[in-house]
Amino acid sequence: MTAGAGMIEIRPGYKQTEVGVIPEDWQIKRIGDFTDCTAGGTPSTFVKSFWGGNIRWMNSGELNLKIVSEVDGRITEDGLRNSSTKEIPPYCVLVGLAGQGKTRGTVAINTVGLCTNQSIAAIFPNDTFEAKYLFYNLENRYLELRNLSTGEGGRGGLNLTIIRNIPVPLPPLAEQRAIAAALSDVDGLLTALAELIAKKRAIKQAAMQQLLTGQTRLPGFSGEWKKLAFDDVFSCINSKSFQIQTNEYHEWGVYPIVDQGKNLIAGYSDRIDKLLKCPPGGLIVFGDHTCIVKYVDFDFVVGADGTQILTATPGQILQFHAYQLVLSGVLPTGYNRHFKYLRDRTFFAPIENEQRAITSILADMDAEISALEAQRAKVQALKQGMLQELLTGRTRLV
Repeated sequence: MTAGAGMIEIRPGYKQTEVGVIPEDWQIKRIGDFTDCTAGGTPSTFVKSFWGGNIRWMNSGELNLKIVSEVDGRITEDGLRNSSTKEIPPYCVLVGLAGQGKTRGTVAINTVGLCTNQSIAAIFPNDTFEAKYLFYNLENRYLELRNLSTGEGGRGGLNLTIIRNIPVPLPPLAEQRAIAAALSDVDGLLTALAELIAKKRAIKQAAMQQLLTGQTRLPGFSGEWKKLAFDDVFSCINSKSFQIQTNEYHEWGVYPIVDQGKNLIAGYSDRIDKLLKCPPGGLIVFGDHTCIVKYVDFDFVVGADGTQILTATPGQILQFHAYQLVLSGVLPTGYNRHFKYLRDRTFFAPIENEQRAITSILADMDAEISALEAQRAKVQALKQGMLQELLTGRTRLV
């Protein structure tokens, strides 16, 4: 129909429903209309004979696995009989019921039979719907599920009555299966990328352990590494004239802000007068009382008091020493004593050319990991777009 003032125009073949605009041949059903659900329980932790058996038992923290093929917990037949937990079949859609943290409203699906604790609702599969379709539909409604919670301000929890009353747009069964298959393929790619990134990180960590300590030498290099004091390796840059206050951090801007927090870039600024030109070879940024070491090779604004900045002395490769600091953890010795700890530290390093060769290898590994992370981010964005298209019927697969 044609929209009037304040009305939404609905394409031919679509209809307005309580869950939004969907195709005319899709139905809206509440979960309790096409299946049922149950909650689990926890055997008494004071009875040893209830635990350590062969029955899988899942706690609500494991909902973050999303595709649950294994869990840590095990209970015995006695534990099953003497508690409210229940064995559920594979391909139940699992929903976190309780808690004020992120778990409430988190959705997963199990591929193996198991039991759950009382903070998980298990929606049973059957032949009338595709369980993976329901999983993706509810997973995409995380904030909505949290807002359905009982209790003042949504601070209570979900319950089985609420779960049964959730409306779900249901395409024909063949389309449900096609949507689930398409999204499962993307999830498979995301899982493969995550596993590859973890593998590459482990390889890099092993290489750092060998190369940055001299346990393994690169071809063509030999000789003892030198014992160096702080002033032999680093020069301090007075960062106070480049620092801005936290109230000057912005979400957008021309120049990145680097401080002592966890993220490499903490915000943005447009203040050209505070811009620190990064010299060739980069800079190391860390905090007075943090063990977070950042190697920076771009111009930036320095954020927040307490941010320390180092450059290398002649003959030293700064990124090599940044890798060494990351490997060692640079553990602080107490509040606001981190910089003194670093100044009192002894450093071991090979000649400049070997430092450069080691740094090149590790930097190449970092670049490979960054490329994989960027690829994973693109696939995640693709999945989000597919969710919006497929779960609303804007794009049809059958």
